Amino acid sequence: MSLRIVFAGTPEFAVPALRACAARGEVVAVYTQPDRPAGRGRQLQMSSVKQTALELGLPVLQPLNFKSEEALEVLRSHAADLMVVVAYGLILPQAVLDAPRLGCWNVHASLLPRWRGAAPIQRAIEAGDAVTGVCLMQMEKGLDTGPVLLQLKTPIGPKDNGGSLHDRLAQLGAEVLRDGLTLVRAGMMLQAEAQPEAGVTYARKIDKAEAKLDWSLAAKTLADRIRAFNPWPVAETELHGERVRVYQAVVLGDDSGNPPGTILAAGKDGIDVACGQGTLRLLALQRDGGRMQSAAEYLNARPMTL
Repeated sequence: MSLRIVFAGTPEFAVPALRACAARGEVVAVYTQPDRPAGRGRQLQMSSVKQTALELGLPVLQPLNFKSEEALEVLRSHAADLMVVVAYGLILPQAVLDAPRLGCWNVHASLLPRWRGAAPIQRAIEAGDAVTGVCLMQMEKGLDTGPVLLQLKTPIGPKDNGGSLHDRLAQLGAEVLRDGLTLVRAGMMLQAEAQPEAGVTYARKIDKAEAKLDWSLAAKTLADRIRAFNPWPVAETELHGERVRVYQAVVLGDDSGNPPGTILAAGKDGIDVACGQGTLRLLALQRDGGRMQSAAEYLNARPMTL
């Protein structure tokens, strides 16, 4: 059985899923957010999904929302069997969810009901989770509350950061979507499993203000936050009066007994800073206007006297 699929997504995370949907020529339309100003020149920039859709020769639509009857009629005109939604960036009204014959599927980057919401990848790392994954969910009106159709898991390793986990989950998202589409094409009904009420957490949107490191926190908490916020918004602090961004750090188990924020050592192995609990060794830094570099390179340019 062939399907008529409408795809809705915006950022790079959604691109592998779009390619998975388009592999058999079943995508009849791609919805994505309107072009937005970006970069220093504030030039209008296409979303990653739009760029991919154009590359694949797929029709692209970019409504601001689905509040108008006209936008709904255009959506209904595609006569879609299924709408696949991946990080689209709009809350869809019930009229949209009801338009395709099989409703709307969503690929979400967490093991629901943990980390519903906007930033599940970063929040999972920040919380120190050992495992995460992707869910294929039948969408309903609530925020990521729909029943789960399929899921895939992946461990969060000690060297994973927001970027590496994003890329791995994007590929897993495409894989779980392919699995779901294969079953539906074979005429099988996917078993929708309601999310349990226990274990619900919300992954609130990342605010750049969160990037500033608070040395009164435990070293483990700060290390997880640094990993979570790499490559965006990137953790930051001040070293000897200079603002620096911190890309990588490791926890040293010992408590120094010094006030939080005290620089304990600075050498080729890194810059050690006292925390509310334990010590954090900064390994990769970036000064304003510079490039990311090792702590040793940073200190070669600006030695520290303790």
